[in-house]
Amino acid sequence: MADNVGFLSGDGPTSGISVTLTAGTLQAIRERVGKRGVSAYLEKAARRQIERDNLDELIADFDKIHGPADPEAVAAKRARLTGGTSGAGAAA
Repeated sequence: MADNVGFLSGDGPTSGISVTLTAGTLQAIRERVGKRGVSAYLEKAARRQIERDNLDELIADFDKIHGPADPEAVAAKRARLTGGTSGAGAAA
């Protein structure tokens, strides 16, 4: 079998694998996408998880260099983005 070296997430030919899921998880997926949509649903979920893992690694690298983000600055920027208040004291 050829090594799939060099493909980015979502690129390259498809490959069949065996995946084990709990019955409840599989049922929930099938209720959302039907019996024939399971593979596409899992592909999208795996890509999303890879993106999150990559983002977590970038944040960890940034924190190592610059230290953790200032919670007050994050709250202020979140408020600017969402049009809300800075949230000071909102986390009770």
